[in-house]
Amino acid sequence: AAPRTGTGKLLLVIKSTVPPGTTRRIADRLAANGIDVASNPEFLREGVAVRDFQVPDRVIVGTLDPAAEEKLRNLYQPFLGPDRPFLAMTPESAEMTKYVANAFLATKVSFINEMANLCERVGADINEVRQGIGHDARIGFPFLVPGPGWGGSCFPKDTQALLAVARTMDCPAAIVEAAYQANARQKRVLAEKIRSHFGDSLRGRTLAVWGLAFKPETDDIRESPALDLLADMLGEGVHLRAFDPVAMDNVRSRFPEGIEYCPDAYAALEGADALAIVTDWDEFKRADLTEIATRLRNPLVFDGRNLFDPDQAGRAGITYYPVGRRQPKS
Repeated sequence: AAPRTGTGKLLLVIKSTVPPGTTRRIADRLAANGIDVASNPEFLREGVAVRDFQVPDRVIVGTLDPAAEEKLRNLYQPFLGPDRPFLAMTPESAEMTKYVANAFLATKVSFINEMANLCERVGADINEVRQGIGHDARIGFPFLVPGPGWGGSCFPKDTQALLAVARTMDCPAAIVEAAYQANARQKRVLAEKIRSHFGDSLRGRTLAVWGLAFKPETDDIRESPALDLLADMLGEGVHLRAFDPVAMDNVRSRFPEGIEYCPDAYAALEGADALAIVTDWDEFKRADLTEIATRLRNPLVFDGRNLFDPDQAGRAGITYYPVGRRQPKS
């Protein structure tokens, strides 16, 4: 329902992520009907959305109407604080804020993934490099965690939407374009490591896959790196045994054949030649390395999330392929 402003007008609040200019166009169409329009983009993260709503980093509102701004400020007042400001701006700025925020975060992830791949080539360890740069207050640690590529709904669609706006405005967004292309390459890294290890003997192998959702604490598989890995391995004639705490039904609808969906993580290891880890669920972080080595036909792990210490994996007898980290000492 649209709350009324102090002037008695109805107020339509747009929460959806929309291209810049959308709010103003809708406002122009509804003005004759006595309806004001405001942009109020949401920044909720899957898995912690309730907390993000109750304790927002900031509240963004874009409107040209002072009464609409005041109405929304009062509405959000219980959730604001000295470090949780209410930021009023033009509708176009509010719309762009959402796109720019997600594009920047996606770029940070793509950057650290590229540096992780380079670390492998030069013999460096991305975890050590991350510590070295993260303590620089200008850089920080959030979103500088290497992995198999970003997925979900927001990063892929928002980077593409921002690029589309940039093309329409004839204003190149080369950095965002590079981040998007880097992520497409990163989604193939796990499959490439597996192909490189097995070579011509890959066909007919059995691969256990831990994690199908694009991130933990959700069953969302949209643009999940796991989907790319599954498709690649099925194309190579690999038998797949998969487990995810909540996302298996969603993947089963996408891949009804060719994958055995297992009741738990350790069950997926039975008879497998190797394990690939795609999603960093907490239960995977707590897994027993010795148990993994015992259950697998070959103690071989391709860890897309760097869940384990390489040396501990080596002592457990595991041939361990992390992302951007040094090889383990056995």
